[in-house]
Amino acid sequence: MVNVQPSTRDAGVSTPVGSPPGVAATELRPWGSFTVLEEGKDYKIKRIEVKPGHRLSLQMHHHRSEHWIVVCGTAKVVCGDRELMLTSNQSTYVPQCTNHRLENPGVIPLVLIEVQNGEYLGEDDIVRFQDDYARTKS
Repeated sequence: MVNVQPSTRDAGVSTPVGSPPGVAATELRPWGSFTVLEEGKDYKIKRIEVKPGHRLSLQMHHHRSEHWIVVCGTAKVVCGDRELMLTSNQSTYVPQCTNHRLENPGVIPLVLIEVQNGEYLGEDDIVRFQDDYARTKS
């Protein structure tokens, strides 16, 4: 088991104790966490874990699309005007500039792999329309 402690760089970021620089850091969020597994030109791969009963904001991205692959748990996905349920080994595509939301309606953590593609992949490319944790701009 890897020991994880909060990083002194950023609030909500944890890194494995004794890890060399450049090792993936886990960022904590009110709904769970994500870890960047790999990043390159025009793509980023994340492991996302959503706590039971929690959901991410209803949001969209101007500069990227996303593919979501469920590893374990159940995902309730809103993508544009569609709503679907995904379980282990199922996936969906979220086009650029499309409203979307990810929710864990289950009783175990939802784990998924997210593959982002686009010209800009920064965490600030998020327009939030509704958020359970009051992170939308007034």
